[in-house]
Formats: sequence, C-alpha cells, structure tokens
Amino acid sequence: MEDFLIVVPARLASTRLKEKPLKEIKGKPLIRWVIENLTQTGFPVILATDSVKIKEVVEDLVEVVLTPSDLPSGSDRVAYTLRKLKKIPKYVVNYQGDEPFAYKKDLEGLIKALRNGSDVATLATPLTDEKLFKNPNTVKVVLDKNNYALYFSRAPIPFPRDKFYVAPLKHIGIYAYRTEVLFKFTEMEPSPLERTEKLEQLRLLENGYRIKVVLTENYYHGVDTEEDIPLVERFL
Repeated sequence: MEDFLIVVPARLASTRLKEKPLKEIKGKPLIRWVIENLTQTGFPVILATDSVKIKEVVEDLVEVVLTPSDLPSGSDRVAYTLRKLKKIPKYVVNYQGDEPFAYKKDLEGLIKALRNGSDVATLATPLTDEKLFKNPNTVKVVLDKNNYALYFSRAPIPFPRDKFYVAPLKHIGIYAYRTEVLFKFTEMEPSPLERTEKLEQLRLLENGYRIKVVLTENYYHGVDTEEDIPLVERFL
C-alpha cells in the first residue's frame, strides 16, 4: 500500500489557452496525455476537476473527483479532493494538469525527500537556453548548498554580474507535500512576494517552510499557449 497519492488538478477555464485540458495534441486531449503517462508509472492517481467534459475524457483510466469551479488554485483543488477521501494519504503529489511528461524516477525522488523529513519537495532542471532564462514564463530557482530553495522568480536569477559561478535552474511546477503541510498552506493568505511574482510557492518560503529541490535532466514542458504544442509534440 502506497503512503502517497498523485492528484492532478484540472479546470476547464483557462486564460491563455481556451479549454486547455481538452486541447488536442497529436489527436489526443492534453489531459489524457497527462493521466496516461502518470498511470504508466504504476503509482496511484486521481483527477480533480470542475468539468464533466474533462471527467469523461479520463474516467476509464482513473478515479475522478468533481470539485467546485470557484476554488482559487490547483493546490486548493488538491486539498479539497483529499478531504473527500475515506483514507487521507501521508504524502501527496500535486501534478499539473498541463504537464504531459511524467517520469517514475523523479516521482520517487520527490517522495524520498518527504520520507527523509522534508515538508515540501519540487523539481528543477538545468537551464541552458538564454532565451528561456530571460523569459518571465520560465520560472527560475536558486538553491542553498543542501538543495533547498532560496528563492523562485520569473526574473533571470542568479544574475551574472560578470559570469555564472552556478548553473541556472528551471523550476518544474510539480510539488510533493506532507499532506498536513498542504492543508496548512491552502489556509494561509496569499503572501506579498507571491502576489508580486504570481508564484504561490513563495507563500511557503515567506511562512518559513523549506522546499527541497530534486534535480533532474528529464524533459518537461507544460502547455500554456498554442506555441507550446509543437514543442511537446516533438517529444510525446
């Protein structure tokens, strides 16, 4: 029996890409790519969605929990879903519904970090593309010597005053939590840095939680715009 659960939050409304979870990629809805690749890891998965249309696309693969449309974030959707379960797992992975790539080894790394005592864990990968480094849609993270996050930003960090002494890292927005930490997180008010950067993980840092960052060289690319579709199609 696993002590963790992967929950994929997906809402129908999307600001940049209309009905994003249902967007067809290589003849298949995005959300089905996400769920199929996650189920292939062998780990338990639940979809949390506000849409019957999304539910119908994947209900043959996983359990689906219908959630209210007015929940403010994916994290709130995950927390709502956990509270509906008969047995709440010790750990939970919040896996973005627009991230079609999934790797068993990375998920194992996240859960291992929690079992070793971390409250929260997430992923990052080396960032070598200068254009992406300067792109505000690419979130960057800087770490301490023990691979805990010092800060996340849409700005290019660390800024090379003369040259890089540390490799830039792209943050991958997949989070693993101790479940009680997720519940506390969703009860906190949005923090000043979070509201400034529009990055909810900063709420955790501002409230004193440490985020362990697991490094990976696997390919990830979330789908936010039409321009992202041909990029992910090359790898799917």
